[in-house]
Amino acid sequence: MSSAYKQVFKLVQEAGLKLQAIMSCHQCGGNVGDIVNIPIPQWVRDVGEANPDIFYTNRRKMRNIEYLTIGVDDQPLFQGRTAIQLYADYMKSFRENMAEFLDAGVIVDIEVGLGPAGEMRYPSYPQSQGWVYPGVGEFICYDKYLEADFKAAATKAGHPEWELPDDAGEYNDTPEKTQFFADNGTYQTEKGKFFLTWYSNKLIKHGDKILDEANKVFLGCRVQLAIKISGIHWWYRVPNHAAELTAGYYNLDDRDGYRTIAHMLTRHRASMNFTCAEMRDNEQSSEAKSAPEELVQQVLSAGWREGLNIACENALSRYDATAYNTILRNARPQGINKNGPPEHKLYGFTYLRVSNELLEGQNYATFKTFVRRMHANLDYNANIDPLAPMERSKPEIPIEQILEVAQPKLEPFPFIENTDLPV
Repeated sequence: MSSAYKQVFKLVQEAGLKLQAIMSCHQCGGNVGDIVNIPIPQWVRDVGEANPDIFYTNRRKMRNIEYLTIGVDDQPLFQGRTAIQLYADYMKSFRENMAEFLDAGVIVDIEVGLGPAGEMRYPSYPQSQGWVYPGVGEFICYDKYLEADFKAAATKAGHPEWELPDDAGEYNDTPEKTQFFADNGTYQTEKGKFFLTWYSNKLIKHGDKILDEANKVFLGCRVQLAIKISGIHWWYRVPNHAAELTAGYYNLDDRDGYRTIAHMLTRHRASMNFTCAEMRDNEQSSEAKSAPEELVQQVLSAGWREGLNIACENALSRYDATAYNTILRNARPQGINKNGPPEHKLYGFTYLRVSNELLEGQNYATFKTFVRRMHANLDYNANIDPLAPMERSKPEIPIEQILEVAQPKLEPFPFIENTDLPV
């Protein structure tokens, strides 16, 4: 299997390019843009045949087999190994098999998959189960392991009578159709806040534990760890931020649900990769109450405040100047700085994606101009952002300390309306 990867890596090396390797522990297929279908390994699915609770589960007990539930992270259900041990062993295998490319500095970025589509989130909006944009999605924590975890947490907090939500609606509801997200709904009660804190904290600790394993595996390599955060821009303009909450991002008008994730990443000196960098608010339908520009500004600002390297990608294939210029604006929110690097700039950008259409005539010409503009019209300089050998992660940050950065929610840094270096 690894020989095919080695052939590709060799081509990249010979072309003098660098690689970002994605440690994928999720199924490919069933998400936006997926054109192939690669399920998780059969022997893992065999465990799920006898015990379907290893998979993410919604309230109606529909199973999602694209990623294992966070609930089995520490459960030795896989021939004696836990899910986290599976992920760690997979990364060790990559480290051993691809040593020549890691040692040669070809691979510079290890993006650690933490959920469906490789993103650190719950599978709250699965098209495979009938979700359609802009449905609020559903909370996905009804496997027996997460149910037991919540019960234990509620009991410890003095509320053994609290149950997981039963009033949050279904995939394609709008927020006001549910009791949970309605004005003065459950999400604003003591019980609702307790649940949302538990749900989002589980995700943060999941990312933290797997990054800790990745750090041990790639110790001493000249690579940077990264994680990917999903751009849930629909319902951003309403107070309940319903679609973000179901995905596991506890983000409200007065609570920064992304700064907490960024703070956890400081422990591992990991970078945060965010999406929808090409989107403009005026391109979205009004009924979705969507605000991709404000969302991007919030997430990037949260990461920069924590001192992280921030990267982005575009959510959908675009070949037009408007999309490229929006990316350029987000890459340098205050434009070009004549006296050195700008105070805030993207560390990297992943372009989605290479296709025949991209390489045709005008599309390719525009893309080449875009790449040049991303480099501020400067030539490539290998000495910029050099990578040091990876050091051991710092000690675990207590969750109470992570939560301290959620409030007060600070205004994002200023972003210019249009880039000063358009394509």
